[in-house]
Amino acid sequence: MDAPTEEFHAFFDRHYTDLSRLAHLLLGEAGGADDLAADALVAVWHRWDRARADECPASYARGVLTAMARSRLRSLRRERRRIALFWSQRPDRVTDPDVPAVLDVRRALARLPLRKRACVVLRHAFDLSEKETALALGISVGTVKSQTSRGLAELERLLSPGRPGPARPTAAGPAGAATAGGAGPARTLPGSGRPGPRPAW
Repeated sequence: MDAPTEEFHAFFDRHYTDLSRLAHLLLGEAGGADDLAADALVAVWHRWDRARADECPASYARGVLTAMARSRLRSLRRERRRIALFWSQRPDRVTDPDVPAVLDVRRALARLPLRKRACVVLRHAFDLSEKETALALGISVGTVKSQTSRGLAELERLLSPGRPGPARPTAAGPAGAATAGGAGPARTLPGSGRPGPRPAW
């Protein structure tokens, strides 16, 4: 096995789990997260010379995954529109009543636009610096600051006690369980200024 291949295999082993976790948080659901992380790493392998020469290869991979997540969400939106159109034309369609749901952190994340969601996730779930987040997403540090601040404000609003949940999920789809291992929903985010435990991402 040549040196670049060995180098990439080590990179894959080191970063696959974190990329899968990032994919889960960006998509808003566990289904497809592992596949998306693997697809992103395949794309990185095809551009390995460029990736390994990057200032931060892991950040390069996160940028590739984020772009692929954006494309995946657009495809899901188109598919759901087609399904909604089909059901709207059925004469026996029954409209279920809206049922308020308690929002956990992941469901609230799924309500944010992708750029805000990515900034919040990379800054607070992955503990990246503003510069590292900017490199991963291909945006300026100033944009990271503003998008993170606005994203946290929206999450705080969505997670405020007593606020009714949305009638239906956004294009990101229904979120997964609130925490790994079945723990209860987290109600705050680090850096939000509100008391409480750090959320389980």
